[in-house]
Amino acid sequence: MRKIFYNSGIRMAYVLVLLVVVHTAYSQEKIIKIADKKTELGIADVHYQYDNIRGFSDKEGNIVLSFTEGAQLFLSHLQYGKVAFSANEVETFVEKGVLELQQSSTYLPATVVLVHPTAGDKRKMKFTVQNKLAHDAGNLLESVPSISTIRKSGAYGFDPVLRGFKYDQINLVLDGSQTASAACPNRMDPAASQIPINMVTEAEVLKGPHSLRYGNAFGGTINFKSSAPDFKEKSTPVGRLGTSYESNGNIFRTEGVAGVSGSKVDFRMFGAYSTGDDYTDGDGMDIAARFNRLNWGGKVGVKISQTQNVGVLVSNNIAKDVDFPALPMDLREDNTWLVNASHSAVFYDKALSSWNTSVYGTMVDHLMDNYDKVLDPRMVDAITDAETRNYGGRTELRFDFNKSYLYAGADYRFESADGYRERTMLMGPMAGKVLSDNVWQDAEIKRTGLFGEWHIAQPGFQFVVSGRLTINSSKANNPDPRFEEIYSGLKSSQVHPSLSVGGTRLFNENISLGLWAGMATRSPGIAERYINQFPIGLDPYEMLGNPDLDPEINNQLDLVFRYQTVKTNININVFTSVLRDYISSEIREDLQPAMNTSPGVRQFVNIKKALMTGFEANWTQQYNTFLSHDLGLVYTHGQNQQLDEPLPEIPPMEFHYHLMGNFVEGKVKPEIKFRHAMKQDRIATSYGENETPAFSVVDAKVSWMMSRVFNATAGVQNLFDEAYYEHLARSVRGAGARPIYSPGRSFYVTLTISFL
Repeated sequence: MRKIFYNSGIRMAYVLVLLVVVHTAYSQEKIIKIADKKTELGIADVHYQYDNIRGFSDKEGNIVLSFTEGAQLFLSHLQYGKVAFSANEVETFVEKGVLELQQSSTYLPATVVLVHPTAGDKRKMKFTVQNKLAHDAGNLLESVPSISTIRKSGAYGFDPVLRGFKYDQINLVLDGSQTASAACPNRMDPAASQIPINMVTEAEVLKGPHSLRYGNAFGGTINFKSSAPDFKEKSTPVGRLGTSYESNGNIFRTEGVAGVSGSKVDFRMFGAYSTGDDYTDGDGMDIAARFNRLNWGGKVGVKISQTQNVGVLVSNNIAKDVDFPALPMDLREDNTWLVNASHSAVFYDKALSSWNTSVYGTMVDHLMDNYDKVLDPRMVDAITDAETRNYGGRTELRFDFNKSYLYAGADYRFESADGYRERTMLMGPMAGKVLSDNVWQDAEIKRTGLFGEWHIAQPGFQFVVSGRLTINSSKANNPDPRFEEIYSGLKSSQVHPSLSVGGTRLFNENISLGLWAGMATRSPGIAERYINQFPIGLDPYEMLGNPDLDPEINNQLDLVFRYQTVKTNININVFTSVLRDYISSEIREDLQPAMNTSPGVRQFVNIKKALMTGFEANWTQQYNTFLSHDLGLVYTHGQNQQLDEPLPEIPPMEFHYHLMGNFVEGKVKPEIKFRHAMKQDRIATSYGENETPAFSVVDAKVSWMMSRVFNATAGVQNLFDEAYYEHLARSVRGAGARPIYSPGRSFYVTLTISFL
């Protein structure tokens, strides 16, 4: 009997010990790494809720759990969505130590074009360290298919043209909201020239009137995104320094970043300086291209909680003594301040997932004169002092639902322009007299908008509905008497809607087809309404604003085909844009120009109907681990159907080819680029436009990553010293006007040091 009780006691003791061991094993805290299923990298800032305990994954993607039987695990992340796991699944994760997440089709980044319901066609241009040395963002954008630039200078102020849309037809913003307006009536300082490039990480190009979140995207949106805060566990100094030299034009560039990043605060100072002189084209002719540009500023990000950040960006751009051979004056000084403050918050317990708000101010002061122009005879000295001001704000909420998400918000923009031209007469009966011209008439425009964008995911289909309602009001606070005599009223108030509906059919994981229909309405800009007889167009005619203009309407269809595998990506986008009340101009024989040297006056008017249509085709292929290539074909056809002639300033068909190498474990990367532009003989003769011959250009470079810190690049632009000019390049003013030819052969070298 004692033996039986003894054996039973032993058995009971073993059972108790076993239960204690098991309980201890499961009650101990376990580390689980939350990782991306594809990259196997840890995912930071994943919100989790487990048995009434909440928290966030750390920088490596780790969370700490005490296993509780029967408890579910809830995860939430903006890119990976909201996911719930059963108790059995949690037990498996505890044993493995890893939990893998796959990015939800609703939250995939825009670069994954097959399964992200992008509003229309969307492209991203990542800014490399070499890009950050550039002094003009417009020039950088030319590497994006379907973007060309209007050039009035050989080296500065390149004005983007997207699919034939230009100026105010393109919505160009910084961080989704901030805008800048050219103070120069001739747009020496377009919005792209004011972008602080070394503060920017990427440019997002949204084609067509299909994504209306960032403003009234009439022809498209270009959204420059500044660097986001990079918080670190311990305070760490960060920095970057780069410099480059280009032989043709004696161009020197340098840029740098210095700051400290900690767990709560990320502070960085930025600076860049570029200078250049005249360059030589392929014919051996010297082109006036002197420029000096300084940019400096800072950005601070503060993590006020695990779910909220605030940030402030300040940037000052200064350009001095810039040659504009295609214009009657040169830029003497352009001083721009950009200031914005932002607040962002994320939420995890409700449908509301994020709330982002920003306010901004942009102040541009511009001075230009003709003192350095070679004029024979010199009849007048002229100087223009002008300024623009932009103030505004934007707030946006994002709601996440089961199979869809919704953006909803409001924005406000105030834009004003003022300035005078002074002319000192040097010859004739008026010699010695000083005349003053009221260029901008202290004009202003206010825009208040409400917008929404709904993304819906269904099996095999994805849909996007985007809409905007804008209230637009404008007036001239200091009208010129001559201007008042022409028009009965100078104030305008308009309400106009914009709407886009589209979707993508996913046939399988490789093939998709999207169709997008959009209607956008754009009220005229300040120049189109209030410019007071100033030569700002393609020809030397003085342009006269028209406050009676109707809004122009773009009805556009985009058909987007995509094929994507691991090594191949094919994109074809065909678009047609039917334009109503398209804003153009016509010669007014009954009006006298302000200057005797002008051939006459053009007045902005509406064209009843115009048409733009075209396509972009692109094929990217990874041959093997060492070689890849990219080729594309782009074309836009524009027609003024009222006058039955081509629309002006439409770039020709272009072919691009880019061959890239990757050697020595990615440390050595040679590249060669080929671009061929067809002859452009579809021209608007009524605007004095001339045909442009075809040309071919080859560029080559080699990048060498010497270490994680040091990087060097050497290359040559226009390898074969081709003599050519772009169709959108303006002609040098004066007798025997010659287009501004692009630089001939030019060698360059770039060195960078980065501790970011």
